[in-house]
Amino acid sequence: MPRLVALYISINNLTGGIPPWIGNLTSLVNFSASGNPLGGSIPNALGKLKNLRGLALGTTQISGIIPPSLYNLSLLHTLSMANNRLQGSLPSTFMFPHLQFLQLYLNQLNGPVPLSLSNSSQLVRLELGDNNFNGKVTNDFGSLQNLRWIGLENNYFDTKGTDGLAFFSSLTNCSNFRIISMASCQFGGVLPDSVGNMSIYLSWLTLHENQLYGSIPSTIGNLVNLETLTLHNNLFTGRIPDSIGYLHKLRRLVVSNNTISGETPESIGNLSLLNELFLNENRLEGAIPSSLGNCQKLLLLTLSGNDLNGSIPRKLFTVSSLSIALHLGRNHLSGSLPREIGNLTNLREIDISENGLSGEIPSALGSCISLENLYMQRNFLQGSIPLAMESMRGIQYLDLSHNNLSGKIPAFLGTFALKYLNLSFNNFEGELPMKGVFTNTSAILVAGNYRLCGGISGLRLPRCTTKKSRKKMSLSRTLGITVASVLVGVIAVSSFIIYLFKKKRKTKPTISLLKDPFLKASYGELLKATEGFSSTNLLGFGSFGRVYKGVIEQNGELVVAVKVLDLQTRGAIKSFMAECEALRNIRHRNLVSIITSCSSMDFQGNEFKALVYEFMPNGSLDNWLHPIPSSNSHGGHEFVGLNLLQRIDIAIDVACALDYLHHQCERPIIHCDIKPSNILLDGDMVAHVGDFGLARFRAEFTTPSTSSSTAIRGTIGYAAPEYGLGSEMSTSGDVYSYGILLLEMITRKRPTDVMFEGDLNLHNFTRIALPQHIVEIVDPMLLTEERNGSKMMEYLISVIEIGLACSTKSPKDRMSIDIVLPELHLVKNNILKANMKI
Repeated sequence: MPRLVALYISINNLTGGIPPWIGNLTSLVNFSASGNPLGGSIPNALGKLKNLRGLALGTTQISGIIPPSLYNLSLLHTLSMANNRLQGSLPSTFMFPHLQFLQLYLNQLNGPVPLSLSNSSQLVRLELGDNNFNGKVTNDFGSLQNLRWIGLENNYFDTKGTDGLAFFSSLTNCSNFRIISMASCQFGGVLPDSVGNMSIYLSWLTLHENQLYGSIPSTIGNLVNLETLTLHNNLFTGRIPDSIGYLHKLRRLVVSNNTISGETPESIGNLSLLNELFLNENRLEGAIPSSLGNCQKLLLLTLSGNDLNGSIPRKLFTVSSLSIALHLGRNHLSGSLPREIGNLTNLREIDISENGLSGEIPSALGSCISLENLYMQRNFLQGSIPLAMESMRGIQYLDLSHNNLSGKIPAFLGTFALKYLNLSFNNFEGELPMKGVFTNTSAILVAGNYRLCGGISGLRLPRCTTKKSRKKMSLSRTLGITVASVLVGVIAVSSFIIYLFKKKRKTKPTISLLKDPFLKASYGELLKATEGFSSTNLLGFGSFGRVYKGVIEQNGELVVAVKVLDLQTRGAIKSFMAECEALRNIRHRNLVSIITSCSSMDFQGNEFKALVYEFMPNGSLDNWLHPIPSSNSHGGHEFVGLNLLQRIDIAIDVACALDYLHHQCERPIIHCDIKPSNILLDGDMVAHVGDFGLARFRAEFTTPSTSSSTAIRGTIGYAAPEYGLGSEMSTSGDVYSYGILLLEMITRKRPTDVMFEGDLNLHNFTRIALPQHIVEIVDPMLLTEERNGSKMMEYLISVIEIGLACSTKSPKDRMSIDIVLPELHLVKNNILKANMKI
């Protein structure tokens, strides 16, 4: 076809390399083969296409070097070869005079960034991130007047010296800049004052996870169109400049994990569009500025881990938009908790722990009906728990320990679905309730309240004495000898009965490996509960056994899921022990609750092991994403699919569970097998992470690992790539699996789909589609939702970008799970707001 001018074959399943005969299509102007598992290398023959203006070979599994013949294509305006395995360095003479778009991110390119790039004067977008580029960046970008986007993130540039960002000054001549992405580049030195001379249009500046030190320049206030500014995980010192208040369009400001000191500037209250503010883990001092009350669009505010003092300003609690979290813990705040806290009716988490707060808990707190987590421990709070808190029925985690609270513990706490309640080391008195969380010794802590009595036996509290019992005690003084005789008799009879009971118990070898279980089940009881482990009750198969639905008749009917271990499978017993060890003390609303375990013998004398969980009526996420016709795996309901909001809610639930396991447990836990079949949905479609058979405590990996590729943990497609190289298990491995899960939820493509061969995987497939081809890869069901089309695409792209950021190849480059949560909440809130407008 000598006259062919355009050849578009992107996003197919073509293999066999790029054929050299394409070099004979001398009239070709545009050639796009992105998203095909072609493999091979770039043929030299492509250098013969002298008329070529657009070349797109992203995500084609090509490897090797870029052939020198390509550098002769002087008419190229688009060169996109991202997400491949290209190696080698770019030549010092790298130059295309008409080049506008250069995309080489996600390869294995090394060497310095060519100085000759400065001669590509029409360059609009320069993306070199996620490679192995090194050396100092000394380019003069001043001649690139059209440059709008520069991405150098996740490379290995030289950290020696103090002038790592010396090239920044040349960027000030680029008057059209929109995005500067230079996170995780190992840049050292100071952030120059010239940053304030950047383009007036700059909206995105990310410099986090470098080695920048010194003060944040006051000139940064000149960037009046900035919407995102991230400087966290650096070595910044000094104060936050007052000029930050000039950034009126700022929506996300992250300055956490530095050594910033001084007072928080009042001018920060001028950021009226701010959604997220992270100032945690610094050395900020002084009072919390009341001007923060002007930030009426805040969804998340974290000031924890500083040296802040004074009282909490009442005006802060007028920010009714706060819906994700308010973190003020680990400071030196004093005074009472303002009653205006009742304005935060949409807030899910409050942390004011480890301060010096005093006074009573205001009754207005009961108006915070959306609260799920409330941490108030280690203060000087006094008085009783207000009855108004009865309206907080969504609370899951409540910690009031180490205060001076007194009075009776209200019975309504026993009606809540609490997963964790810590009331220890206060002055509570009277009888402990006997319902709900108070029946679970692994979820309730009441130590250090010496006037409490009653409760279940596992709490080891003294019996309560009533007026009637005290009257009997008086009468007993007159009946001393008689009563003593009766008591001796009762003790003797009781001892004999206990002896017989223990002897009988020996014939039923049922034990529980969990701490203080509230239910014990023998083999016979589980056999009966599952109707003889009938196939009609079979819920599914796991790595080490089968799971059955059952009904245990102990104090009523309890519907459960019984996981029966196949002890002939290698590793089954180890998995059983690992799951018991991991689940014995952890508790979270988004983890599957284990009820008990059984380690016994069946009626034929064979060893029997099983775990009993709470039953999840809506089955697994895998059943909802990939339904089997006529399957009843989600409660027998006809398959209707999940809308975007439901999927985001599930994603948030799973992220909350991982954040708890990684950062909130006494011993951080690595799940090692995050995938849709291990995400279970309860009757309210709340997600619960299950199957801890491969879980490990992070402390187990503090010494050098001797693991190898023969000991890979997890499931193919979801397991982090470094595990295949023998790397240690890590929390970043769980984050990788979570990222793949997120991409699967949006595309409804399994990472093991037959289309993914060689280096083409779900991550690369999704990455190459952004943003122009997003419609072609997402689940078609999501495109049928009645919402504004452009907004819908914006939401989908946001979720996909989070999934991609979590599933990058390099562990150090993955988005932290505690950053994932606010990002997903932001997407969710935007959807909810859009729905309200429809």
